[in-house]
Amino acid sequence: MKHLKETAEHKDKSKPKVTMKQAFKTIIWPRRNLVFIGLILIVLRSLSGLVLPWQSKVLLDDVVPNKDYTQLYNLIVIVIAAIFIQALTSFLLTRILSVQAQYLISELRSQVQKKVLSLPIHFFDNTKSGALVSRIMNDVEGVRNLIGTGLVQLVGGSFTAIVSLIILIKINPWMTLFVFVPLSIFGYIALRAFKYIRPIFRLRGKINAEVTGRLTETLAGVRVIKAFNAEVQESTVFEKGVDKLFQNVKKSLTATALMTSSSVFLIGVATTGIMGIGGYYMIIGEMTTGDFLFFTLILGFMIAPIVQMSNIGSQLTEALAGLDRTEELMNMTAEEDNQDRNIQLNIIKGDIEFNNVSFSYEEGKEVLHNINFKAPAGSVTALVGSSGSGKSTIAGLSATFLTPKSGKITIDNQDLSQVKLSSYRQYLGVVLQDEFLFEGTIRENIMFPRPNASEAELLNAVKAAYVNEFTDRFDSGLETLIGERGVKLSGGQRQRLAIARAILANPNIIILDEATSSLDTESEALIQKSLAELIKNRTTIVIAHRLSTIRKADQILVIEAGHIVERGTHDQLIAKEGRYYELYTYQAKI
Repeated sequence: MKHLKETAEHKDKSKPKVTMKQAFKTIIWPRRNLVFIGLILIVLRSLSGLVLPWQSKVLLDDVVPNKDYTQLYNLIVIVIAAIFIQALTSFLLTRILSVQAQYLISELRSQVQKKVLSLPIHFFDNTKSGALVSRIMNDVEGVRNLIGTGLVQLVGGSFTAIVSLIILIKINPWMTLFVFVPLSIFGYIALRAFKYIRPIFRLRGKINAEVTGRLTETLAGVRVIKAFNAEVQESTVFEKGVDKLFQNVKKSLTATALMTSSSVFLIGVATTGIMGIGGYYMIIGEMTTGDFLFFTLILGFMIAPIVQMSNIGSQLTEALAGLDRTEELMNMTAEEDNQDRNIQLNIIKGDIEFNNVSFSYEEGKEVLHNINFKAPAGSVTALVGSSGSGKSTIAGLSATFLTPKSGKITIDNQDLSQVKLSSYRQYLGVVLQDEFLFEGTIRENIMFPRPNASEAELLNAVKAAYVNEFTDRFDSGLETLIGERGVKLSGGQRQRLAIARAILANPNIIILDEATSSLDTESEALIQKSLAELIKNRTTIVIAHRLSTIRKADQILVIEAGHIVERGTHDQLIAKEGRYYELYTYQAKI
């Protein structure tokens, strides 16, 4: 528990907080008209609520002693009208503010999701997808207490408490003073509790994101878990995360319970005192029964909002903690926010050149060293080498998923680090080793890059990638549902579907990362034909372990330990009898 508190405080101090002033400026003020309407409604509700205590005094002090039936009927009409106004204003408050709050939540979620998608690839490499889902969906939930009835109730409750206090002072100032002392003590305790709770709420968001992230990974990797009989191991990891979350919730509940119990005790003391003092004043004839009842009921109207404000204050604290984490995401630099990227590509030939390019994932640990090569427009450049040599890193740099630490990559003699990414990527097609497919139909996945493509263009891509070779056997054809990540298709079928998607995109530059690695011999033969069509007149960078698939490449670069150790055509490299020759003859024997 001590460690958890230290961690929470450390996190709280190391990150800038969203203040109530900032939340007011960015969230509440733009919706000031709705908030103002809400304030009017809650004032009307509060004032109408005071009618019943007031008319109770009239009933006891005037109507009953005088047996005035006319005044009794008037009193009943007034009370019913007040109750109707209370019900109507409560309905309108929920209808106007709560609906607006939910709209704001959906709007914020969209903004955060859009921001997350704009972040560079390395951010996703270092962040669990499940944690991001939690941050997008859960962290903005608290704003309903800023625009919804929460903040309005806080302001309205304050108004009700002040009006009630004035009435109480007019009835009996000494009884009011006696009540005011324990309420002041309660207010001090509540403020201290809110200060203590906020870092706990902030840490809860982080823990919740971690637990959600792990759970998402577990469900996605269920086949691996079952294959290695690791269900118990995964359950243990999840249980530890859930317990960590429970410990955090327990701390906040303890603080909330302290506020609740202190309010019960202090209000109980105040009530007991009121009974004694009120009884004394009634005995000596300075207070009527109606006055005492009126005072007691109005006291409830003053105390109820104060107690309610403690709960609302807790909700607002949680909302600000969630906004802290949301603001953290929104302040991150998007890929396109780089001011150096100001070159707009309207048309490209596809000449790619690496000039003394070096790259490292971690400071001081270079994985590429002074890479130099040219990939002319329409040519095929193959990258070969042992696992971990740097082939995929070169492909990632070519696709602008990574940025060089030094050196320069150019596209048509334009420095790629100064080109707007969206203007370059519109000409780019990528087929990855572990190709990602979306849950849905085969048609939807192929049309992903061009949702408005014609039926003729779709069918051309289907035939070019030989997707029809297996869809023709499916009852639903292209409308077949493939499951999450295409789990209902074989590896070869998924790869062909991905290639069909790239063909439909009609890019100028193609990056093929182990595009045939998942295929059996028959599927590979089909894919080689479709790839020949795909790469025609397009700049292609292809990574392949199966060296037989790149014999016709215009140039082959042999990468070892981040260096280009050999380069040339297949025949030239075979003639050299160097590293490429070793790799090729080894595979041929296999």
